[in-house]
Amino acid sequence: MTNTGMNMRGKITFYEEKNFQGRSYECMNDCSDMTSNLSRCQSCRVESGCFMVYDRSNYMGNQCFMKKGEYSDYMSMMGMRDCIKSCRMIPMQHRGQYRMKIYEKENFGGQSHEMMEDCDNVMDRYRMNECQSCNVMDGHWLMYEQPQFRGKMMYMRPGEYRNFMDMGMSGQRFMSMRRITDSCN
Repeated sequence: MTNTGMNMRGKITFYEEKNFQGRSYECMNDCSDMTSNLSRCQSCRVESGCFMVYDRSNYMGNQCFMKKGEYSDYMSMMGMRDCIKSCRMIPMQHRGQYRMKIYEKENFGGQSHEMMEDCDNVMDRYRMNECQSCNVMDGHWLMYEQPQFRGKMMYMRPGEYRNFMDMGMSGQRFMSMRRITDSCN
């Protein structure tokens, strides 16, 4: 098994009803459309690893970060209004540095700043009113709509993100960013 394969280990089980009741679906990798496996999903149990869950298919819409634990009624716990429709496993044990360049405007416009550490408030640290595009060069990150890592979030893996609206996050502003570290075991 390659080192990359070892980093990708994770297991999450979804249940149709609250409190781990009803039919279940076990997932150990990305799933772009849960509706082919369950008619709805209202609770889940993360046995290992970390996952992002989405309230729309194809990794779109509202997102929620889930690490090892039990979520007996995730909709009320996480503030999501709809069932989980897709999920993405987050690779763990990143050993290199974390690097992301954030931009004030879409298509890498406006002010820009390269980050290597968590930022609890973009306005205070960089004097940027918002962040609307970014380039993740190394590591995996969570971006939050409010300072202090609060509010709606978005998972960012290495790649270029020219416009957050293309990811189903219309009107979303991101004001804090956090690295996803080895805390998912």
